[in-house]
Amino acid sequence: MSESGRAAVFVGTGKPFEMREYPIPEPGPRDMVVRVCRANICGSDLHLWRGDTNLMSMGVTYGIVLGHEMTGEVVRMGAKVRGDSLGRPLKEGNRVVFSYYVPCDRCQACIKGCSHMCISSLMSPVRSCDMAPHFFGGFADYYYVKSRQSVFKLPEGVDTAEAAGANCALSQVLHGLEKANLSFGETVVVQGAGGLGLFACAVAKDMGAKKVIAIDGIPARLELAKRFGADETINIHEVADGRARVARVMDLTGGWGGDVVVEVVGRPEVVNEGIRMVARGGRYLEMGNINPKHTYKADPSLLVGWNRSIIAVSLYPPDVLPRAIDFLERTRGRYPFDELLSNDYSLEDIDQAFHEADALSGSGSGITRASIVPELSLSAAKPKDQQRDQPQGVA
Repeated sequence: MSESGRAAVFVGTGKPFEMREYPIPEPGPRDMVVRVCRANICGSDLHLWRGDTNLMSMGVTYGIVLGHEMTGEVVRMGAKVRGDSLGRPLKEGNRVVFSYYVPCDRCQACIKGCSHMCISSLMSPVRSCDMAPHFFGGFADYYYVKSRQSVFKLPEGVDTAEAAGANCALSQVLHGLEKANLSFGETVVVQGAGGLGLFACAVAKDMGAKKVIAIDGIPARLELAKRFGADETINIHEVADGRARVARVMDLTGGWGGDVVVEVVGRPEVVNEGIRMVARGGRYLEMGNINPKHTYKADPSLLVGWNRSIIAVSLYPPDVLPRAIDFLERTRGRYPFDELLSNDYSLEDIDQAFHEADALSGSGSGITRASIVPELSLSAAKPKDQQRDQPQGVA
């Protein structure tokens, strides 16, 4: 194994990524180093890249490694690491998924058992990579996993490409729908059919939703949503008026509305429309709007008069991730998980990957997730059907 690894370093909005090399660190006694097999470009990565979130105002110095929706293979283990977070034997060469946030275990949230709410953990993906051990993000050859991060060995039945989305998109919607108390026989409306939205359709159906309605503006995504469990779809370009879309949801639900409406568009202007789609006593699950100061004009009576609730969810507790992997294994063949990733890029192609993911996501092309595969040679973007990756290492 080489003694150094590459990292694609984000140095500021509008600037190309810088390729830097850092020594591969020796892990602490309970830490490990993972070779990144795949890291997907999540919507939050695009927000940071575009400058939607002002990192400087948050005290972040540019020179960071983005990327958190990933999976990898253990290459170095600390002397005291014996197994994964469930106690299953672990060794070098095993494929793993892991929580991408690092709780402090000492704040009020952590003490209350809510490590995913730890304030310190929110900054873990945006630490300067000039600090050892350097490999803090997924867009690199390696990733340093600390002892406070949950780590789970991948079973043989879960493909590496399919597993990459588990530690963000899938776990996020799984936790969110559970937090929204989705019950058997209820109706779910999903605003946005990107990676999170598609997973939300599948998870909602798996949890017993009677009807799932997906809303998006890209026909290919809406078609894919049907294959992920959506019973009905609404194209925002065909039903261009917001009130007409609300009326359409009401028609599709017998005048009732969605018991749970899920926002995964990431744009505040969809919130009022989504709240109007919520049934009496229903819940609006807010997960997409993560950018400070991106606001909308609210009418509280939309909540009070209909006894509606807003539930906001960020990150997820550690126990969600292994259940997300179980979901992938249990429902394999039922949903086309391999089609969630539409384009693969090498690490050197990361600028092209971000530009195309940003442009294509609104162009009608149907791109769902672009993915960085560090081991790919320098090349143009390749569709996933030309880049099928097999499980690597020992499961």
